[in-house]
Amino acid sequence: MTPPAFRPALIAPRHWPVWIGLGLMRLLHLLPLRVQLKLGEGLGALVSRLVPGRRRIVAANLFVAFPERTHAQRRALLHTHFRALGRGVFEAAIAWWSSDARIAKAGIVEGLENLRAVQGKGQGALLLTGHFTTLELGARFLTLAGVEFHAMYRPYENPVMDYLMHHWRQRRSKLPALPREELRPLVRSLREGRAVWYAPDQTLDPKISVYVPFFGKNVATIVATSKLAAMGRAAVVPYFPAYLGHGRYRVVIEPALADFPGPDEVADAARINQVLEAGIRTYAPAAYFWVHRRFKSVPRGEPDIYRKSP
Repeated sequence: MTPPAFRPALIAPRHWPVWIGLGLMRLLHLLPLRVQLKLGEGLGALVSRLVPGRRRIVAANLFVAFPERTHAQRRALLHTHFRALGRGVFEAAIAWWSSDARIAKAGIVEGLENLRAVQGKGQGALLLTGHFTTLELGARFLTLAGVEFHAMYRPYENPVMDYLMHHWRQRRSKLPALPREELRPLVRSLREGRAVWYAPDQTLDPKISVYVPFFGKNVATIVATSKLAAMGRAAVVPYFPAYLGHGRYRVVIEPALADFPGPDEVADAARINQVLEAGIRTYAPAAYFWVHRRFKSVPRGEPDIYRKSP
């Protein structure tokens, strides 16, 4: 897909706040890495106080996902999550504008041989992951490790961000972004042995979803993963980015899923949720997008965990 062309309308006065905000981010990204991350954590702590509605969503999600933890432990995880959200703003700026040399010093990629084993056979790969606060920076670490991949592309509502994100991600990934709604170029790329970044945990189209467990609760989960793997003759290779603290990061690429897809798309969807849940628990429980209402679409009769008490 060709990146959208620049249009004079993108610099109209109504878009100036976005340009000013991005300009400020670009200036701040010149600060030492640890200073930026501390600023981000402070921003996240402030946002937590200013958006009680989102804080309730996070608390509800953590109650479902981690019932074995005490109230105090979940509350601590909630605060850590908002700090990770704020840090993610600066991590995105670092991913977009920092040099390769600067970023390479901050993290490592483990398990690259798992992806190479798949592509060495001429097979495409769905790089399976979830929506983490480290999403942009984690993808940048992959490219620094020599991984070229297509990003699944969904247009942004703001035309300035849509224009810039498309260009940034294509420049980073070395391959053009692929429209999520168009299957043909996606399948063709997989059959040609390429890798495609793929996070199915926030696409809840009821027409292509089934109810399977995620953190112990049946939620709507798309069945597209197994369909794409079958159509593209591709392997599913999970990977997970994580912040280790003190300005250090790690991206772990796990072995490709064996015997996937299977004969049952419902079982396949449940397996994908199991892989994502295990990755979240193991690598980055605080950095998953708990502000997203992941448990909203549930079978009829199930309680709405986000409904405020009367």
